[in-house]
Amino acid sequence: MTSGTDRAPHLYSGPLYGGLTVGILGGSFNPAHAGHRHISLFALKTLGLDRVWWMVSPQNPLKSTSGMAALPDRLAEARAVAAHPRIEVTAIETALGTRFTADTLAKLQRRFPKTRFVWLMGADNLRQIPRWKHWTRIFDSVAVAVFARPTYSLGALSGKAAQRYTRRRVSVSGVKGLARRRRPAWAFLRNPLHPASATAIRQARAAGS
Repeated sequence: MTSGTDRAPHLYSGPLYGGLTVGILGGSFNPAHAGHRHISLFALKTLGLDRVWWMVSPQNPLKSTSGMAALPDRLAEARAVAAHPRIEVTAIETALGTRFTADTLAKLQRRFPKTRFVWLMGADNLRQIPRWKHWTRIFDSVAVAVFARPTYSLGALSGKAAQRYTRRRVSVSGVKGLARRRRPAWAFLRNPLHPASATAIRQARAAGS
C-alpha cells in the first residue's frame, strides 16, 4: 500500500484494508499540527493499530464556518504535517455524503466490512459527545479511544458519556486488543501531553497577516 501522503482511503479501497485495524481521528484540522501527529503515533503504538486515518471534515456541524479554511487547503496541510506512511489523510465524508459521525461510521463499516475501526478523540470531545447526533451509536458500533487533554480530562471522566459506559471501560493493560472487544468498549489513554493548539496557531497567523 502506498503512503498516506500519496493516496487516501476512498470508497472502493475496502479490500486493501481487509484484516487491518484502523484508528480514525476525525476533525476540522483547521489547521493540522504537531499535536495531531503526536497522538496518532502514540495510538499506533499503544493500541496496536495498522493505520490512522485523519478524516478531515468538510464542516463540523458544531463549529462555525467563520475562519474555516477551504477543505483542499486543510487536506494539503494535513498531508504535509502527517508525513508518515501509516498516517493517511482523507476527506472520505465528502464522497460518503455524511455530516454526522454516527452516519459516517455506519457507511464506512459497510464499505470496509473486513476492517476493524477504532474512533480516536480527545477528552474534550468525550465531554461534549452527548451533543452529537445519535452519539450512542458510535459507542455501539466501534471501539473508542480517548486521549488525555489538559484541563478537559477530569470533567470528561465525570461526564455523561463516561458515566453511561463506565462498566465498559477497558483498562490500560488491555488496550492493545481494544478493537476486538465486544462493543461498547472504550479506553482512556494516559498519553504524554502536547502543547500544540489549532486555535493558537490560527490566532498567531491572523496576528502575523
